Amino acid sequence: VQLQASGGGLVQPGGSLRLSCAASGLTINRVTMAWFRQAPGREREVVAVLRWSGSAYHADSVKGRFTISRDNSKNTVYLQMDTLTPEDTAVYYCGADTQRSVAITTATVYDFWGQGTQVTVSS
Repeated sequence: VQLQASGGGLVQPGGSLRLSCAASGLTINRVTMAWFRQAPGREREVVAVLRWSGSAYHADSVKGRFTISRDNSKNTVYLQMDTLTPEDTAVYYCGADTQRSVAITTATVYDFWGQGTQVTVSS
């Protein structure tokens, strides 16, 4: 299994970015996929989760600004990030939970991780 995250970069406050997570070795609509982020000196925290059923969860800190989605034909999960703030600066990781755990906001239930992509929000 490989998860290839991309799309990070430097953006000004109020700007937008779209992250992509291309999966191989698994089928994204049969597992739980998620985006987490980790800022320096902080623990990895959940950003958004997309269950195999299609239902989505977004953390309160990003609700209304970020949207998780998927393209089954490309076996790719996306994170559309709008109205970015400096507090969103972090390395963003995509994860896959092949066991369909209940604790979807817990990083330890995810079996596979992408390499991370840096998002920096600064003027």
